[in-house]
Amino acid sequence: MRREGGMPIFTVSEGRMEIKNKLFNSLLNAEVYRTGNSKFFPAGSVILNFNAYIKSIPIVLSGSIRVVKTDIDGHEILLYYIKPGESCIMSFLAGIHHDTSKIKAIIEEDAEILLIPVENAGKWIKEFPEWTDFIFALYQKRFEELLEVVNAIAFQKLDARLLHLLKQKAALFNTKDISVTHQQLADELATSREAVSRILKQMENSGYITLSRNKVSLL
Repeated sequence: MRREGGMPIFTVSEGRMEIKNKLFNSLLNAEVYRTGNSKFFPAGSVILNFNAYIKSIPIVLSGSIRVVKTDIDGHEILLYYIKPGESCIMSFLAGIHHDTSKIKAIIEEDAEILLIPVENAGKWIKEFPEWTDFIFALYQKRFEELLEVVNAIAFQKLDARLLHLLKQKAALFNTKDISVTHQQLADELATSREAVSRILKQMENSGYITLSRNKVSLL
């Protein structure tokens, strides 16, 4: 996928989206790459922990990040995914206000992340209208996603939430064959593995999915 006017240029490599060089228009783009530090993180890496101070703002170049909320007992619930060309608005807000993180960010699939020093991310709001637009667009998108999470927890049954999560993962990985354990799904939905396994079996019997070891395939 390609967008003009300084928006991200995407290429597909081995089924994964990647950003190639151009995130923004020329002046901001040059500043982003001049000050940013590009790092590779394998799947499962925790790049931001709950209550940690924010030193840099991540922009995903390839792969993806899973953002979760953690309670005092260590239980987690999925809030949203960060995809190529996107950043974490929660990190940005905490960083510019010198606050600690209220979320945990985990690499969902092997990722290249451009880490922007938080002081730069803050001052660019005054210097680059395009950066301000980028931040506000992220804020709106994440707000809508968080409303969906609240709606799902409050009004949807677990089977509907589980099917929605599987469809999210299928879109994220660009495949209907999702490598995931029942425990991982349970953790992201803040429920028990037994409940997830029971519903997955019901879905398989109803012809929505097929199950194999550590894999769920949407039909």
